[in-house]
Amino acid sequence: MATYEYFCDHCGSFEVRLAIGTAPDGHGCPACAGPARRVFSAPSLAMTPPSTASLREREERSREAPDVVSAVPSRPRRRPEPAPHPALSRLPRP
Repeated sequence: MATYEYFCDHCGSFEVRLAIGTAPDGHGCPACAGPARRVFSAPSLAMTPPSTASLREREERSREAPDVVSAVPSRPRRRPEPAPHPALSRLPRP
């Protein structure tokens, strides 16, 4: 289900929840039953996780002022492999 916004000339804006892709261009106003036209608005991004929001902000900043790299970044250290479970040593070998 998606939330679609409509605007009635007499009553103002209101929202209707419909299946995705089934919203008509016009809808009846729930208050006055008059015609209302569909309004296209930005999606609600208020519930975006902070990590995603910071990545989006960084991406938008890089459009105007990209980071300049003067050297190849170093590779991160690899974590040591964990020791195998002791029970694995008792298994039969082929």
